[in-house]
Formats: sequence, C-alpha cells, structure tokens
Amino acid sequence: MTGSRYSAFKPVKPYFDLVRTALGERVDGEHFFDCASDDMTYEVLYEFPGWPRVIRGKHELMESFRGYGQHIAIHAADHLKLHAADDGKVVVLEYEVHGTILSINKGYNNRFCSIITVTNRRMVHWRDYMDSLAAWNALTVHGL
Repeated sequence: MTGSRYSAFKPVKPYFDLVRTALGERVDGEHFFDCASDDMTYEVLYEFPGWPRVIRGKHELMESFRGYGQHIAIHAADHLKLHAADDGKVVVLEYEVHGTILSINKGYNNRFCSIITVTNRRMVHWRDYMDSLAAWNALTVHGL
C-alpha cells in the first residue's frame, strides 16, 4: 500500500489489491483510490446494513471504506475472473473476498460481481452485486 496515506484502509487491502491488479494498464495510479476519479459514482445493488446504496465522489468513497474496515477485516480476495467490454472501457470483475466480521469474530466469505466504467484512465462508475445470502449468514449469529 502506498505509504501511510492509505494506512487506515489496511483491513481492506486484499480487495483493493485485487481490483488494482485486475484493472492493470487501463488506469493510472498505484492504489485503488488513486485510480478513482474525483466524481466517481460507486453504486451497490443490494441492501447491506450501514452501507449506502450510492456513494458520490472519491472523498465519500474513502470515508465509506474507512468505516467498512472498522467492521470487517478482509484477509484475502481471490478467484478473479475478468471480462472486458467496449474496448476496455468497461471491465467486469467476478471475485471472492474472505475475512472476519470484527464485532462477532466470525468468518466472512462472499462473492461479488463489479462492473467498472473507465474514462480518461480513471474509474468513473462502479456497480456492485454480491451474494446477499452469504452476507446475511455472516451477520447473523447462527445463520439460517
């Protein structure tokens, strides 16, 4: 991770690293946030307690992930499948994250599909889908 500038986001580092590696030469910047446009829209198409459905702007995105890392520590992100469309301007990532929900010290494993639009070598739009049942099971004490 690039110096202490992003040290507060260490609990989410495997996710950021997976995305940055997947985007490769399509974007500029060393860290996930360096690759985001200042006016990026980050949208999730599911309900997740404490997480907004739409985040507008890099600053708000950083604040949201700062909070995420206080609740969930990701120790791995893997099983990446990358699909590029529109001459690489749209990238679809399928991947898994594995971590711990800190408040209950319970394992967290989930699958995601993220659709990223890149303009001028920056992420300008992110649309996210996840396995909502996996999140529900991780957040309940006994699962279903």
